[in-house]
Amino acid sequence: MRTQVGIIGAGPAGLLLARLLQARGVDCVVLEARDRAYVEGRIRAGLLEQGSVDTLTEAGVAERLHREGLAHDGLELRFEGENHRIDLAGITGKRVTIYGQQEVVKDLIAQRLADGLPLIFEAEGVAVHDIASTRPSITWRENGTARRLECDIIAGCDGFHGMCRAAIPAADLTLFDRIYPFAWLGILAEAAPASHELIYARHADGFALATMRSESLSRMYVQCAPDEDLAQWS
Repeated sequence: MRTQVGIIGAGPAGLLLARLLQARGVDCVVLEARDRAYVEGRIRAGLLEQGSVDTLTEAGVAERLHREGLAHDGLELRFEGENHRIDLAGITGKRVTIYGQQEVVKDLIAQRLADGLPLIFEAEGVAVHDIASTRPSITWRENGTARRLECDIIAGCDGFHGMCRAAIPAADLTLFDRIYPFAWLGILAEAAPASHELIYARHADGFALATMRSESLSRMYVQCAPDEDLAQWS
């Protein structure tokens, strides 16, 4: 099996890359270790900036986003006992849109399958080979059968904890990170949002964010210790 670009990871990065390559006539195959239900149900970020919305629109996969997404013209900052609204639309002419990452993934998967393009779920034991050469390849098992994909380029879109990053030789890998002495506790609740726009609050006890996934689903974050015991919050 051969293609121009082998994409590992059917998250928003890998699927959108595949869509953009398709629009430019570049053949690609997308491989995903998990099954479709898991990928479509994986809850991650829920806010899209204007550039992301524009890109999805230009790629022809934003019909549901525009129909169901919640567009926000601003946001609110709270500190020292006062509220400060930032008018994003008035200042920049742009806005942010609340639309879950899993919804973006659903739209991209549906479009790729509708186009009849290769998207392989439950690819077991994915491995990359000869990545420093001009003929890299990907191997995996599909329904117990060994498969091999020869590529011109491999795009590792499987995230920080994915196998692609680990496959890069240590001598060629440079990591840049900053570790903070705190973490966020995320809470997803079936309740109407506290505000129609996002609230970022700074307090002596820490940071808090009130956001949402829909008009009936709230998402909150509160600052906590990195080793916080979740049992204390139950």
